[in-house]
Amino acid sequence: MNARADFRSDTMTVPTAAMRQAMATAVVGDDVWGEDPTVRALEEEGALVLGKPAALFVPSGTMANQIAIHVHCRAGDELICEERAHVYFHEGGGIARWSGTQVRPLVAPSGFPTPDQIDAALRADDPHYPRSRLLVIENTHNQSGGRTAGAVRVAAMAAVAKARGLAVHCDGARLMNAAIALACPAAELVASVHSTTLCLSKGLGAPVGSLLAGDVAFIHQARRARKAFGGGMRQAGVIAAAARLALHEGPALLAHDHTRAKRLAHGLAELPWARIDVEGTETNIVMLDLVDADPLALLAHLTAHDVLAAKAGPLRIRFVLHRDVDDVGVQRCLAACRSFQPGKAPSPSVA
Repeated sequence: MNARADFRSDTMTVPTAAMRQAMATAVVGDDVWGEDPTVRALEEEGALVLGKPAALFVPSGTMANQIAIHVHCRAGDELICEERAHVYFHEGGGIARWSGTQVRPLVAPSGFPTPDQIDAALRADDPHYPRSRLLVIENTHNQSGGRTAGAVRVAAMAAVAKARGLAVHCDGARLMNAAIALACPAAELVASVHSTTLCLSKGLGAPVGSLLAGDVAFIHQARRARKAFGGGMRQAGVIAAAARLALHEGPALLAHDHTRAKRLAHGLAELPWARIDVEGTETNIVMLDLVDADPLALLAHLTAHDVLAAKAGPLRIRFVLHRDVDDVGVQRCLAACRSFQPGKAPSPSVA
């Protein structure tokens, strides 16, 4: 029997043999001193891919987002984002903890507020109110099931914010998934924003690390914030070597993840106890909403059949496709779900 199929996240990828070899032979220096040539190469290549003048290598996507917020905002400012945005929903209260900034969350089922919603949320210039300072867009949008926003849509949202003097940041953890799904360069999707992130350790397959990109002045301030946040790394070229391979080789594999996600969505949609938005499955995330079934019972049943998934809400299970889940893994997942009977204890795998 093959190893278990792990759909919990696209962070579950393991380094390839080529990545391990690159890590073992990486030329390194002290990156806090700006002397690691492999990190410098990664940052230059990442800036080029993202269409920004400069980029910064950081340990995680969360740190990249929080650094961006810290540079763009001041204590007492307010940022605007969709109510389930990762920066607000999944980053440990970092916006308040590190930047003293409050959040104006907007409701948008697609994950992307309309320009009119954004305009209505902007504060008047009045000392009674916080200063509207930053708009955060997440592309793809995790909690909406990996939905995408094209360059025109992003530009329309950004234009409203910019007209009132706000900065615009893109949480681009899965930006490359959006680029592949929309058949356009990643740089095109973030051309209208001031800063963006790109996670290298999700579907792209690096073991660790994200990029934060923007103009030279922004990255200068971001580097100072990275140091204060404890994100300054020493011989970081060891991990940057794998990240460079992920940046250049990972995008070509993402279309396979999207195809498998669609196949999984179609299969799950046939189950009477499952609700799936097949049309909304645009990239590598499949959201399953349960009907008269216990999510913990389903997860236990899947685990017994060597399939791992994760809760994404009270009655919601998330499946994420990535390089290390193949067609066999998708079929195993579908077979396990088809054998699930709500209300019954999980049965052991017979394979």
